Amino acid sequence: MAKNSKIKVCIIAEGCYPYEIGGVSSWIHSIINTFPNIDFSLIAIIASRETSGKFKYKIPDNLISIYEVYLNDYEYASENTKNSERKIKLSKDEINALHSLVSGDNVDWECIFNLFARKKPSVDKLLMGKDFLDVIIDFYKSNYHSLPFTDFLWTMRSIYLTMFLSMRVPMVDADIYHCVATGYAGIIGSMQKVLHPGSKLLISEHGIYTREREEEIIRAKWVKGVFKDIWINQFRKMSLCAYNYAELVTSLFEHARQLQIELGCPKEKTVVTPNGVKTENFIDIPVKDLSDEYFNIGAILRVTPIKDVKTMITAFHYAHQINSHIKLWIMGPSDEDPEYFKECQELVSSLNASDIIFTGTIKTVDYIGKMDVLILTSISEGQPLTILEGFAAGKPSIATNVGNCSGLIYGESDDFGSAGIVVPVMSIPDIVKAIITLSEDKELCTQMGEIGKKRVLSKYKIQDMKNTYQKIYSELANDDVAISDVNCKSASNENNAADAASEMQMSFDMLKDRLLK
Repeated sequence: MAKNSKIKVCIIAEGCYPYEIGGVSSWIHSIINTFPNIDFSLIAIIASRETSGKFKYKIPDNLISIYEVYLNDYEYASENTKNSERKIKLSKDEINALHSLVSGDNVDWECIFNLFARKKPSVDKLLMGKDFLDVIIDFYKSNYHSLPFTDFLWTMRSIYLTMFLSMRVPMVDADIYHCVATGYAGIIGSMQKVLHPGSKLLISEHGIYTREREEEIIRAKWVKGVFKDIWINQFRKMSLCAYNYAELVTSLFEHARQLQIELGCPKEKTVVTPNGVKTENFIDIPVKDLSDEYFNIGAILRVTPIKDVKTMITAFHYAHQINSHIKLWIMGPSDEDPEYFKECQELVSSLNASDIIFTGTIKTVDYIGKMDVLILTSISEGQPLTILEGFAAGKPSIATNVGNCSGLIYGESDDFGSAGIVVPVMSIPDIVKAIITLSEDKELCTQMGEIGKKRVLSKYKIQDMKNTYQKIYSELANDDVAISDVNCKSASNENNAADAASEMQMSFDMLKDRLLK
């Protein structure tokens, strides 16, 4: 890019910003607002056209364009290409590329990307055509001949339907393509990079996408037996594509970084970049009324199955039978999965549970100071912002042992102590015990809250995250232009800060060397 010109960053995200409230969406919104001198664009991957334009965030002025990609767009695509697009004849190289894609052996992604970018084939005609059928038959005979062929064929068509639909994305000009996951976002980011020579690809995983999809597929009832393995392998191929094309791959904590390496990401590309929160936003917030005799437990979350709100409700109900002076506040949007929300309400009713309040969407700072403790019973997480925000407000957390919850609560590189209690996933007895322990020991609760505040101030401030991404964007753009008027401060006061900074600098130095080659 030209000296002193604006950096152009295209963020690519699946199923979150700006349509859903939540940790990843908040992070994207924060990144865009942090760098007003960057021109951002967004490729938003959503389920269907029904969601189009239904934004839940005020779009920042420097988010100059939003492009939508619909994964459940088969009927629309087939109807609108039925008469307008001629049948595409694939070349020998393109057929070989399809073979490599299906088998997963040395996938010729560039050929696949160019096929969709240049020829713009009808997804319907491609999946139902002879060339694709021949590829699937060869793969079937070599690897899965004991399975019913019809089931296998429709499984493969289902797998590639969403991938091929995602590759119908328009070309978006940018210096950096910043994917907030691998999966379909990673495929789109890789494709954009290939078709825009000189651009760079950055992957920032909040949860490990491949592992999350693997967990979902293992539990899923719609896919059985060996077909689960076929789906899982597909998501692994997609992640490998993103990892291989990326210049840099970030994660929120060390264990996630190790999982990325385990899944095939080159170690030298990986770096840990923790979340950050605006600690100053939690200084003068509304606090609990002195007349409030309840021990208030706050759950700031989206009411969805992955948050396992049903287990939370059940555990609270049993804890309430031991200590009736406790109250559960379930705070967050309930419209993402209306059926699950209804099931949660029905569970409250069937248990005849009391002192459970669903607030709907809230402004966190209006409620968090009134809580005594926060609770999170998720079956999957990354590095939850709600825990960090709770710490900033001096509130301890009860959380399941998923993602980085244990690292946040117990500490990974400090000796501050425990800022809450970690419990096993779906363990109602352990959750009950944790609630009772903190509700009956206010002093312990206060001490843990103070430890949490100390921890978030030492390592998880928004300024630390700003400084990190300012450097990342600058290095990737291969430009020394000041990205924004950010007042840079030292990143951390933790005991091993020097080592961490040294490792980070080494990563950036290696990155710069690669970019300058």
